[in-house]
Amino acid sequence: MPETNAPLPPVAILGAGSMGGAIARGLARSGLATAGVTTTNRSIARAAELTELDGVTSVALEEAPTGNTDAAALADIVLIGVKPAMVPDLLREIAPALRPGTIVVSLAAGVTIATFERILGDGSVVLRSMPNTPSLVGHGVTGLAAGTRADAAAVAVARRLFETVGTVVEVPESQIDALSTISGSGPAYFFLVVEEFTQAAIGKGFGEAEARLMAEQTFIGAAALLEASGDDPAELRRRVTSPKGTTERAVAVLHDARLGDVFARATDAALARARELAEGA
Repeated sequence: MPETNAPLPPVAILGAGSMGGAIARGLARSGLATAGVTTTNRSIARAAELTELDGVTSVALEEAPTGNTDAAALADIVLIGVKPAMVPDLLREIAPALRPGTIVVSLAAGVTIATFERILGDGSVVLRSMPNTPSLVGHGVTGLAAGTRADAAAVAVARRLFETVGTVVEVPESQIDALSTISGSGPAYFFLVVEEFTQAAIGKGFGEAEARLMAEQTFIGAAALLEASGDDPAELRRRVTSPKGTTERAVAVLHDARLGDVFARATDAALARARELAEGA
């Protein structure tokens, strides 16, 4: 197995928007991308956002129309970060430029490995990924699924790349959509809870700024405690919940609301929509 701190081969990120840009920043911070990273964006303004990153060459396609193929031709790992509807055309564009054995990783939701392998042909190694938005601050969770020609070495390289922006969970492609309902959509669920908790504080007479501060820092602190302690969340909850105390009464109300059922139904709805999008892709 390769060392986790071994340098990564040349990387191209085609369509370095929010997620691709987050990965470019993670690679720059890590110091592992010593062979270089090339990013492409359609506009000069968007490309300019990445020009200051160490080791990153940021290309604007409106200035360099062949930027995608040029970048793909020089890379050993190519990340595809354009919108799902644009993926097939981009793959057809770069396919002739790819060298045999190039690792091509999808960042696009709803586009299958089979689509990538069909368009790119037998020479490319394909993986499908599902990062989430906390990758922007180095605390992401990325689901990673190997294609039919991706061996253990290819998976290991892709894993090291995504570990520059957080943690990686390896799953079969059949679980990627389900994973997206947990780690992919999960930040939105968390932000919604913070919103509602803030409103509860406002309802108790606190000003908006105070309410937001209390809500946000309570959740941030609880998450930090969970990470630092290594204890099960149920155990940490029990430590806060004194018998016959105020927290116990509040938790009982939350249990009565059947939060488990709510989250199951929410993630089921997200999974159904993911499958609808995949069928339409």
